[in-house]
Formats: sequence, C-alpha cells, structure tokens
Amino acid sequence: MSTIAPRRVCINGQIWQSPFKVFLPSYTPPRSSRSFATTTDDLTPPKPRTRPTSFADKLNAGPAFSDFVWGDDAPLKPSEAYELKTALVGPKGKKKEITRLPSWLKTPIPDGSSYKKIKNDLRGLNLHTVCEEARCPNISDCWGGGNKAAATATIMLMGDTCTRGCRFCSVKTSKAPQPLDPHEPEHTAEALSRWGLGYVVLTSVDRDDLADGGAHHFAETVRKIKSKAPSILVECLTSDYAGDLAMVKVVATSGLDVYAHNIETVEALTPQVRDRRATFRQSLSVLKAAKEAKPDLITKTSIMLGLGETEEQLWHALRELRKNDVDVVTFGQYMRPTKRHMPVHEYVTPDVFETWRVRALDLGFLYVASGPLVRSSYKAGEAFIENVLKKRSAGRAETVNAEIAGDIKVDASTI
Repeated sequence: MSTIAPRRVCINGQIWQSPFKVFLPSYTPPRSSRSFATTTDDLTPPKPRTRPTSFADKLNAGPAFSDFVWGDDAPLKPSEAYELKTALVGPKGKKKEITRLPSWLKTPIPDGSSYKKIKNDLRGLNLHTVCEEARCPNISDCWGGGNKAAATATIMLMGDTCTRGCRFCSVKTSKAPQPLDPHEPEHTAEALSRWGLGYVVLTSVDRDDLADGGAHHFAETVRKIKSKAPSILVECLTSDYAGDLAMVKVVATSGLDVYAHNIETVEALTPQVRDRRATFRQSLSVLKAAKEAKPDLITKTSIMLGLGETEEQLWHALRELRKNDVDVVTFGQYMRPTKRHMPVHEYVTPDVFETWRVRALDLGFLYVASGPLVRSSYKAGEAFIENVLKKRSAGRAETVNAEIAGDIKVDASTI
C-alpha cells in the first residue's frame, strides 16, 4: 500500500511542489465601476483627525517673550562674567567638581567645503598637520576659510610621531618613529602650490633618533616650496635640534621668511611642562643662533598662559627674549588635550591677554598676538603679512626712496 506524501502549503496559500518554483498569489481583476466625472456639493469632506489645542490660563497670564530678552538687572561686570563656573558630575556618592569651559573658549564643529578639501588633499598626499595631531581648537576657523586664500593649515613634517613626551602635547610619542618619507618635500610643495595660499607654516615633531634632527629634510622642503611658488611666505616652527646650533643655521639659511621656536612657558615651569631634553636656555640659544645666521630674519616664539605662571616669571621670560633679539611673541591659553595631560591651572580672561599684549609691545617686540584662542600658527597669514612683513617691506621702500632722493640732490648740486 503506497503512502501519500503530505502536501505543504506556502506562505501565500499555494501548494508547495518544488523548491525551484516561485508561486505568486492569484490575481483577480477588480470589477469595473462607473462614476460621475464631477463631484456633487452635498458630499461632506472628511474631517482631519487632529486633537484640538487650547492655551491654559496659566500660560496666558505668564511672562511674554520680551521678559526673557529684556530684564531689569544690570549687566554683569567683566570680573563676574569671566568667573570660572564649576559643576558636579559623576554617580551619586562619587561626584567630582569640574571647571566648565568659559564661553570665550568654545569653538564650532569643523565643517565646510574648504575644510573638507584641505583634509582630502592631506590624506591623498600622506601629509600630516599639527592642527589635527595637537587637537587645535582653531581647526574650524583656520581650515574653514571662505576661500583658499583665507584658509590656513600648519603642515607637520617628518611624520606624526615625536621622540619626546611633553606634558601639554597630545602628539604621539615613540623612541623609534617611522623613517622619513623622501617624497615628503615634493608632496608638501605640490599641496601648497595647489591651495594657492600666500602664507604657510611648516612645523615638525622632534626627531632625536636622527643624526641631524631632520634639519636637512626641513630645509629641502622650504627650497621645494620656494621653487614651485616663489611668492609664498614660509614660516618654519622648528625643534631645538638637541642644542645643535649648526642644524639651526641649516634651516635658517634655507630661504624661509620667519624662524619660529616656542619656549612654551616661563623658565621656572619648564621642567614640569616640557620634556627633560628641552630647556628654557636651550630654546633661547636656538632663537639667537637663527638671528645670527641671518640678521634680517624674523624670529618668533610662543608662550602658553594658564599653567600657574606668575607676573614676575612672565616679565622675566619677555626680557630674556628681547635680550636675544626675538621679534614676535604670541600668548595663548593652555587647554588640556586629555586627562593624561597636566591640568589647567586657570582660564585667563581676555582682559589679561590684552594687558600682556600691550606690555610686550612696550618692551620693543615687533608684533604681539595675544588671546585665549591664539596659537603659534593661528591666522598666520593675516597676522604676519599685514603686521610684520608688510611693515618691514614698507620700511625698506622708504630707505630706498631716501637714498634715491639723496642721489638726486647730489646730482643737482653738481650742475
């Protein structure tokens, strides 16, 4: 007696026969119906299914919009407005008091076509920037310029890994970084000529693993840039080359326009802030050697505030800089990159930054940039082209005109 295989029914109701067949539900054509082409007026439109809204008397009698905009209270004093705000965060029983970031230190999220283009060019040419590696808060402002001429970026040469470990810096550290890229000078020059910038800043990590500290690599990059775009003004923010002043001379005579090296903080705090291989006196010797190698070269340094420095210590640092003929100094607020780095001692108010700008100018500095968000290379093109390099070129033009006028007078007396 043969057995009958059970029939299986598919999801759509059809009898299952083979896994290689696809069953579709049966299609029944709708019955045709005829209607008028126009509607009649007696048909009532459907009512929308919305809940009725009404204002409570409490809201109607409450404050108006103008009450939030205008108030009877007098405006806060600057000292009160700049006062640090604190907040308690964390689970119950383990709350910690933290200092909230002041409003003048908050920056927008990076975005925009200029920012995206610069980032794509950097990744395509395998280049690094200190803007990204050091987590600079001004990356949105600098990279997000309205056009290429307004945007600035600081190229970081010789890789993204430093051989030193300063307590304020978030750049990666290692005793044996990757070897130098021999094509980096050419790629850097190509990227900068493509962007069409008028002022560029080159910096680098410390490479104590190299015999020359990377000085020749730095100088070759400057020469490549000048050959591709002679009109570009180049600033080099270098390391101290472990005190080898011969390497400082190599970079200073490479054709750059501004030689920068940061002392970072006052002399008393240097051992706690910087790597043990970097000293205050060694940095001063680097700036002095660069000026001696090329007397008309502009030398520049930067100081972070908010690390616990005193006024007396800051005065001492500025006087030492002037003794070594440093032309430009910038003041900026130290901002803690991560919890692994040294904490912020205080948030310096904009009024204090302005005070130190005036004091530095009174000491004889050629130009001073001072503000909470000012960094060594922040808005470099605007600051230097308008305030330093143009002034110097104008002074040379006046000297030339005076010499020409003197020659004309001498020639007239001989007639």
